[in-house]
Amino acid sequence: MSEASRQPVLTVEDLHTWFELRKWGFFKAGEVRALDGVSFDLHSGETISIVGESGCGKSTLAKTILGLNLPTKGDIRFQGHSVKSLDKQGMKWFRSRVGYIQQDPYGALPPFMNVEQILREPLIINGVSDRTQQQERIRRVLEEVKLAPVEDMLPKFPHMLSGGQQQRLVIARAMVLEPALLVADEPVSMLDASVRVEILQLLRRLQEVYNLAIIYITHDLSTVRYFSERIFAMYGAKVVEKSSTEALLRAPRHPYTKALFEATSDPDAGNLAQFKDVPAGEPPSLVDPPQGCRFHPRCSEKIPGLCAERIPPEFMVNEEQRVLCWLYRGEEQVG
Repeated sequence: MSEASRQPVLTVEDLHTWFELRKWGFFKAGEVRALDGVSFDLHSGETISIVGESGCGKSTLAKTILGLNLPTKGDIRFQGHSVKSLDKQGMKWFRSRVGYIQQDPYGALPPFMNVEQILREPLIINGVSDRTQQQERIRRVLEEVKLAPVEDMLPKFPHMLSGGQQQRLVIARAMVLEPALLVADEPVSMLDASVRVEILQLLRRLQEVYNLAIIYITHDLSTVRYFSERIFAMYGAKVVEKSSTEALLRAPRHPYTKALFEATSDPDAGNLAQFKDVPAGEPPSLVDPPQGCRFHPRCSEKIPGLCAERIPPEFMVNEEQRVLCWLYRGEEQVG
């Protein structure tokens, strides 16, 4: 494999996104550390699933990568280009190469535009002015997401479509500019169970055809095992475990990840005796996070005098798993 083919399509390096809290207008009252030092690479044709409880930083990570939030510190490199150094035209190119699939399909679609207008708009904005080329792209993408017959779909407005059809349209809009990366933020959480499978199968098929890199953000742990090569568990604005899907399902390493997957519902009634809940307590405040490991107030495996005082670095447990946890302090430290 050549060096160019091994180059990541996306590199996130020590990414921080903090939001200022203000009191009485000009007086700074603190900061919300919504993202606090996240790093990873993503290659073409690969899916990374980001999992964790609500408020852990998953959506902030997605919006920062998309350029909707400005990072406080760190860098995002897309196809070798640092996003923060891009000018106006560069940002337009970047946004045309990254597709975004939102959680609420109906809220994501303009109700006053029909299907044809919704798909034509990004083409016009990005300089595809030839009417024939526009029509070809619109028709092809509708066929790819299985919104057919195309001629019947084109004049319809979002309220005339089912929830599953609306999400297919959101995916079509994300794909119409032929992106290299898709960011899917809870793309199936508002759909019926049967439709969820269809949408995930559609995304996987598009990935195979176009060699897409995908960031799949979800709290539905039952889907990640079928849809991703790697899983990142987030807690308190940090990625506390990075693992291949196979290794994590076989043996999660971080105490939080263990608890998270043990709490996942199992359709096999014979396994109900094994069901456990996430440890009692609340996720940490991102305005005033606890000293040391973010998870230590809820952790049953914490090391006295260490976990509550020192922030753990990233340790390599094996070739497939890395964790932010002092339980692995004897392993190789990363970075």
